[in-house]
Amino acid sequence: MTRRRSATHDLAVGITFADLLDGQDWVPLSLDQQSSPMYLWNDGGLLADAPVDFAATFDGAMWMSKKPIDLPRFNRNPLRVRAHFVVPKHHHNMDEMIFVLQGEYSIEHGDDGHEQTVRVGPGECFLSRAGTAYTMTAGPEGVTYIETWPNSVRTLETYWHDVGWVHRNGS
Repeated sequence: MTRRRSATHDLAVGITFADLLDGQDWVPLSLDQQSSPMYLWNDGGLLADAPVDFAATFDGAMWMSKKPIDLPRFNRNPLRVRAHFVVPKHHHNMDEMIFVLQGEYSIEHGDDGHEQTVRVGPGECFLSRAGTAYTMTAGPEGVTYIETWPNSVRTLETYWHDVGWVHRNGS
């Protein structure tokens, strides 16, 4: 039997150990993100002005970990996604690497008419280059993963496309 560790920090080597698969310390993704100045619509306008509803699209679909990861230069975001949820098509202003810990993602990426789909499972990663649009669909068991960027998350911009969204009433 494998014993899971609780979150600990080794000050001598600067490493934090946290088990993201233990089911603890996960909280629902905040649904008030539509007004974030870092979320842009594909045409360059703000997501807040787009005809889509962030809260209705993501409600009950994603969770964030509150586990302590005290590595300030490691720009990361641990996430968990419900089974079969489709993260709407989007791209970023910088490269992003996704490490799958449990479950799987089916990721469709590329330019319109030239898309490719890859399956990313436990222990595998996916690298999306800045400006490359992609859609992620969680597998039948959902997916737990970490997304990372080479620069501070404070400089990350996400450009959303009109694929996979719940639209606002009347639009």
